[in-house]
Amino acid sequence: MTFGIPTPGKIIAVHLNYPSRAAQRGRTPAQPSYFFKPASSLAATGGTIERPAGTELLAFEGEIAIVIGAPARWVSPENGWSHIAAVTAANDFGLYDLRAADKGSNVRNKGGDGFTPIGPAAIPASVAGEDGWRVRTWVNGELVQEDTSDTLLFPFGRLVADLSQHLTLDTGDVILTGTPAGSSVVVPGDVVEVEVDAPAAPGAPSTGRLVTTVTQGAHAFGGFGSKPAIDDDQRLEAWGSEAELLAAVADGRASAPDSAAAVAEASAAPTGLDPEVRELLSQAAVATISAALRKRGYHDVFIEGVFANHPGDRIVGTAKTLRFIPFRPDLFKEHGGGFNAQKRAFDQVAPGEVLVVEARGERGTGTVGDVLALRAQVRGAAGIVTDGGVRDFDAVAEFEIPVFSQGPHPSVLGRRHVPWETDVTIACGGAAVQPGDVIVGDGDGVLVIPAALAAEVAAEAAAQEREDAWVAEQVAAGASVDGLFPMNAEWRAKYEASRGAARGPAAESEGAR
Repeated sequence: MTFGIPTPGKIIAVHLNYPSRAAQRGRTPAQPSYFFKPASSLAATGGTIERPAGTELLAFEGEIAIVIGAPARWVSPENGWSHIAAVTAANDFGLYDLRAADKGSNVRNKGGDGFTPIGPAAIPASVAGEDGWRVRTWVNGELVQEDTSDTLLFPFGRLVADLSQHLTLDTGDVILTGTPAGSSVVVPGDVVEVEVDAPAAPGAPSTGRLVTTVTQGAHAFGGFGSKPAIDDDQRLEAWGSEAELLAAVADGRASAPDSAAAVAEASAAPTGLDPEVRELLSQAAVATISAALRKRGYHDVFIEGVFANHPGDRIVGTAKTLRFIPFRPDLFKEHGGGFNAQKRAFDQVAPGEVLVVEARGERGTGTVGDVLALRAQVRGAAGIVTDGGVRDFDAVAEFEIPVFSQGPHPSVLGRRHVPWETDVTIACGGAAVQPGDVIVGDGDGVLVIPAALAAEVAAEAAAQEREDAWVAEQVAAGASVDGLFPMNAEWRAKYEASRGAARGPAAESEGAR
């Protein structure tokens, strides 16, 4: 290294550690996870990084790097920080085009020569506590990342302790501690700078700026091994947002996704559900709403056979629909690849919408997996409902987005389904669903409210919830349910009197105007 510390025996990187980045990725890990970077990927400040020929999505990640001073084995989180000698800046470059090659291990997409610039100076760890550090990243002079170590999900000492349970951390080993939000794609000619400092420490010591210039590689990959491959999902994840991607397309820095125009249109599309109606429905039980619909003659509005991937999940939003048809090889060849109906639905769902998937009750294959569920969450979807199965079930369960389904299944679409069309009337779990219908779900299941009835059903359900809560109070106080549930005239009068007393004279007067 250029700052007087020998080349490390190990370079260990953390996948997710900043809440800002976790929010961007759509999941918050319960424990840290790691990958190794080879020593041959190290580079110094003022160097270059080649974007390999035939690739497009080279992304930077400015990070705080910690350098082990005293060997660590079986240390506690409280003592982990004492094993750190120095802090410096690092840039954990990665190539999204090769992510599929070594999923999880990142050997090829993050292990290339020059993919770990580090330096230029190391700051003794003793100048600040483990929560006293800041990382900033600039691209072409514009500040694009800034965060501080006091926000970390897993502080430095805990990382050292956790790793030391499994292996010895030797003097000079380096841990890259994660990147905050703001990571994006860089192209040949871009200059990336990363700086780590301790702004509250005496003299505000800094590593100085770690400068890397992106160049275009000329050496093409051979006719063997995994090849670079990207799709619209990878483009959007690499650039960080639709706005970033579309701006880059406009500037000639990125190739346009097939969905660019549709994504831009969908981003601005309103969901159509009045906020007050949404709030009332959010507080009402599905059972209560079901009774209100039944009074109006709607008996078959329940999406049968689905349950939530998180106990206690609720869904309220307007429906965006996706329809699958039974598998047929010729139809799948025509409609199953590329930016198909399934990908379009998840890529274009608007904030507050619920993706409702007609899978004909076929649970013998997946209809949504981890990447698409994450895409829906990043888009701001209110939830996903499918009367089919879910792939990557455990990974999807780590996301915050509610998903109601018939349960897990590892198979892909081509086993039972062909993605066919979006934004049409569908049948999901025995219920007819039209785009724009209101979807409400809780522990009792999911039901469909025709859009024209949403306001009146929400108001009635809210009133019934208040009544039911009052009845429950009486039962808890010892009252018999006879005549109380449902209320006879005597109990009804008591209830109305309690409502008037709760509102008070001012409310009564206000209501009379």
